[in-house]
Amino acid sequence: MNLQLKEIIQYLEEIAPLPLQEPYDNSGLICGNAEWMIDSAIISLDATEAVIDEAIRTKANLVISHHPIIFKGLKTIQGTHYVERAIIKAIKNDIALYSIHTNLDNVLSNGVNQQIARRIGLKNYRILLPKSISSPETGAGLIGEFENPIEISSFLELIKSRFHSPVLKHTELLKTSVRKLALCGGSGSFLTSAAIREGADVYLSADFKYHEFFEANNQIVLIDMGHYESEQYTTELLFELISEKYPNFAAHCTKTVTNPVQYF
Repeated sequence: MNLQLKEIIQYLEEIAPLPLQEPYDNSGLICGNAEWMIDSAIISLDATEAVIDEAIRTKANLVISHHPIIFKGLKTIQGTHYVERAIIKAIKNDIALYSIHTNLDNVLSNGVNQQIARRIGLKNYRILLPKSISSPETGAGLIGEFENPIEISSFLELIKSRFHSPVLKHTELLKTSVRKLALCGGSGSFLTSAAIREGADVYLSADFKYHEFFEANNQIVLIDMGHYESEQYTTELLFELISEKYPNFAAHCTKTVTNPVQYF
């Protein structure tokens, strides 16, 4: 089954409208033409050169990624940087690149954070920091409760197991158990104060800098699970959404591991 690219884009943007992306973001159609007919798609967290190579091998002419490959302005495209090489390969091989980033982060239903919450059994969750009073279903992060409190060490083991996190960085374990949990996939240190304000026992996210751990202020446990680890299941989320809408369309989850962080 072939689909026109603009039909796929329209469907994805019904789930996560582009106006919901953050001002610094670059979601949307990065490369290609919305009028193109799409034979098959690769879905990935990142649109790296290796993922473009995978698309070439499998004859896919669309890569749907969570993170946009072009995030900052490019002044030259010479192939000396990984972003330039990915764009050159995509253009030469007529591969469209589409990104659905912070707009997918900022929706509750079928969003990145809901995917995390479901995998750890969180209940009664809602947006942690709504965009406005009139839009409680959109905004940053998520907060919810476990049906029964989880002992803190068991919670740490749960996260390591469910998200294949080899290392968890955290602040002092002030709490003996976790009942109320705040979370945010990707870089979420900006939500620490909101998590404290909402009375969360633990705030689970990624990319905390050294001094940002001090912001726990003996009021909450901060856990850094890793950026890739927190968002890796976004690929499956997008695959499920597209496959449900277009069951005869050839969508595939990437077989390329794009995590740039290695552990020793």
